[in-house]
Amino acid sequence: MEARAVRKHIRSSAKKMRPVANVVRGKRVPDALSTLNFLPQKVNKIVKLTILSAVHNLMDRNKEERFNEGELIVREIRVDEGPVFKRFRPASRGRANPILKRTAHLTVVVGTADEVSTTESES
Repeated sequence: MEARAVRKHIRSSAKKMRPVANVVRGKRVPDALSTLNFLPQKVNKIVKLTILSAVHNLMDRNKEERFNEGELIVREIRVDEGPVFKRFRPASRGRANPILKRTAHLTVVVGTADEVSTTESES
């Protein structure tokens, strides 16, 4: 079983979010959430909420099945670049300097541990 959550147009650059995503990739969900509590970056809250959203999406899709939340694994976490807001700031001698306000898209896929072991054995 797996479910995903996508969060788009996050007002932070993808370059700042990727180190946080690399820390939690492949970890169990409780370990990933506890790790995010101790990282100093501002995007931790957004990543944490997206992981929780993926877990709840998995619960909603499979209401009749029971599974332990401690066995869920962050199977995939991807940070892509979103659209860029282009602004201009006045500079000396009548020039204009560009300002790029970057955004990011975050995709999280959460799955059970038994699926991870079967996909690794097939490869």
